[in-house]
Amino acid sequence: MFSEEPYDVVVVGSGVAGLVCAADLIDAGLTVRLLEADGLPGGRMRTDRVAGFTVDRGFQVLNTSYPQVKRRLDLRALRLRPFAPAVLVSTAGGRRRFTDPTRDLRGSADLLTGRAASPRDLLAMGLLSARDLLEPASLVRSRRDGTTRAALARAGASPELVETFFRPFLSGVFLEDGLETSARVFHLVWRSFLRGTLCLPAEGIGAVPAQLAARLPPGVLHTETPVDGLVDGGVRLADGAVVGASAVVVATGMTAATRLLPGVRVPSGRTVTTVYHAAERSPLPEPALVVDPQLRFLNTCVLTEVHPGYARDGRALVSTSVLGELPPGEEARLGEALAEAYDTDTRSWQTVHRITVRDALPAMPPPHPLTRTTRLDAGVYVCGDHRATGSVQGAMASGARAAREVLADLGRA
Repeated sequence: MFSEEPYDVVVVGSGVAGLVCAADLIDAGLTVRLLEADGLPGGRMRTDRVAGFTVDRGFQVLNTSYPQVKRRLDLRALRLRPFAPAVLVSTAGGRRRFTDPTRDLRGSADLLTGRAASPRDLLAMGLLSARDLLEPASLVRSRRDGTTRAALARAGASPELVETFFRPFLSGVFLEDGLETSARVFHLVWRSFLRGTLCLPAEGIGAVPAQLAARLPPGVLHTETPVDGLVDGGVRLADGAVVGASAVVVATGMTAATRLLPGVRVPSGRTVTTVYHAAERSPLPEPALVVDPQLRFLNTCVLTEVHPGYARDGRALVSTSVLGELPPGEEARLGEALAEAYDTDTRSWQTVHRITVRDALPAMPPPHPLTRTTRLDAGVYVCGDHRATGSVQGAMASGARAAREVLADLGRA
């Protein structure tokens, strides 16, 4: 027996996939109930305030080139601040600067003088980038798949360039250090870097789902409402109440999706740990990512160089991510690696927050489908970044696809 009048659709999970799905269904005239187990929407895209610091749940950025982002978000309202169009590689001989010369010619000295890479590697990078930038996205998607490492070899990148730049940088992008990710996913992501700008909202990455949620009609989103399981014609809540619906869309993370949908196949997940340190002075006077070819960390940056308001007391906030979990006792070694990367004494840095995010990204080895149907069974659908390319763009596009397929199946397209 239903606890209330059945809805057209119940969406379970209010990450960006669920928020987009619910919004599109409502725009089409359907009645929707969006259920969220947590106290706030956003899923993994959440921001916390810790001891006066703004800290995201893991290091996250917003890429302004994503079509779904441009279509659905008021970017000006987010008060975005950009990262520098450069990646700094920490080496024994100092930091090498890999800069996009089309955006910062003056900062490209390391590239133009051959300090960052050989002329042959610069040519290979240039041709790779030009092809990914200029080809229609449909052609990029239709290329033969393989691993990212194989794609870089085909592009002519030397082993030295791969190990010095591509492997450490992409390890932070895909959360795996073997360059095993689908080449098609790599090319699409590389294309997005070339076409867009990496930014952070003034209030943290959680401002993105908060903006999407604010646009929903009152009464659609119900937080602190965990779903215990699916039943015929709806869902059963943890308190035993049943919410009826003609269709149910599961838009949760991978772990919750497998619990609610025992037969669904999801990829394995990648785990990342992010440590936030406070320093009296900024160790790097620019908003740039620093990576480590030794892979002692994935990437590090001074967040207050991007947004000074991330620290209310005027100190510098440094974010550093490592692959997987950070074992007890390893934080001291991480401090040593950061001292080398920033060429400074880190012993006085204060750890203000540390978070491990499991299933932060889906594994995407080849052959990887760039999009998949969300239909699982009659009236049951599943969406999320694990059904696409593991990005904000992929999550939003998957949510939009779920809405389209629900509308088609209900005869409302």
